[in-house]
Amino acid sequence: MTDLEPTDTSCGFIALVGAPNAGKSTLLNSLVGTKVSIVTHKAQTTRSQVRGVVTLDKAQLVFIDTPGIFAPKRRLDRAMVDSAWGGAGDADLVAFIVDAERGITPDLEGLIEGLANITHPKILILNKIDAIKNEALLELSQTLNEKLRFESTFMISALKGYGVQDFMDWCVKHIPPGPWHFPEDHLTDLTMAITAAEITREKLFLRVHDEIPYNSTVETESFKIQKDGSYKIDQVIYLARESHKKIVLGAGGQTIKAIGAESRKELMAMYEVPIHLFLFVKVREKWGDDPERYREMGLEYPHGKG
Repeated sequence: MTDLEPTDTSCGFIALVGAPNAGKSTLLNSLVGTKVSIVTHKAQTTRSQVRGVVTLDKAQLVFIDTPGIFAPKRRLDRAMVDSAWGGAGDADLVAFIVDAERGITPDLEGLIEGLANITHPKILILNKIDAIKNEALLELSQTLNEKLRFESTFMISALKGYGVQDFMDWCVKHIPPGPWHFPEDHLTDLTMAITAAEITREKLFLRVHDEIPYNSTVETESFKIQKDGSYKIDQVIYLARESHKKIVLGAGGQTIKAIGAESRKELMAMYEVPIHLFLFVKVREKWGDDPERYREMGLEYPHGKG
C-alpha cells in the first residue's frame, strides 16, 4: 500500500453532520475531488453513511457523509437519523454543516442539543456563504459558537470550493497518528454496484417528484464486466405503491428511459467504459418494513413501531 511505516502516518474519520440539504454531500464531493455522494436539490437524498477518502502525503482523511438529521416519522427516517448519529459518535472529529442562508431553525436547535452530547472535537462549517451578507454571517457564527463549543469555524461555499482547502488543511493537523484504513488510491468505501444504484436513485429524484422518490429504492441485482471490457448492469427500482409505477414508467416508457439514459451517461463518464444499463420497475408495498432492503442500503433496521 505504501512505503511509510504506520508510525509515520496519521488517519482520521471526520463526520459531516447537519440538517437535510445543508450541503454535506456537495462538500464531500468537493473534498474528495470527484463525485462519491449523490446530490439533488431535494432534502433527505442521502440515506446512509458514505465515506470519501482523501490521502495527502502522510495523512489519510476519511470524510463520512451522513444522512440529514430531522424529526423522523417513518421507520426509514429513524434508520437514517440513527445512521447519522452513529457516524458522528464513531468519528474522531465532527464537522457541523450549517446552511448559512437558512440560519438557525427549530430543527437546527434540536441538532445542537444532540451534538452537545458528543464528546469528540467539533468544527463549525457555515456553508453557502455567497448567499448571505458578511454582517449576518458573523452574527450567525457568534450565536452558534455561544451555543456550542467548536474547535474552529470555517466559512465556505461547498458548491464553488471557497474555503474547502482551509478546512481540509485543519483536519490534517488534528487527526490522530495511526495506520491508513484504505489504499492510497481509494476514493470511497462504496462498491461499484452500490455506486451505480445511487447514481440511478439520484436521477430518479431529479426526474420524479412529490413523495415517490422517498418511497422508492434502487438495487443493483447484477454487475458484470463483459469480455469487451464494458459493464452490464441490471437494476431494480422498488416502489411502495402500484399507482407510482405508471408515473415512474411515464407515457410510452419515456420517464424510465430518461432516467436510464441520464444514469448511463454519468456512469460511462465515471468508469470510462461502455455501460449497458437495464432498469426494471417492481412494486414491493412493504419494502420499507423489509430488513433486507435496509441491509442493501447500508442501514440498521430499527425494530419497533415504524
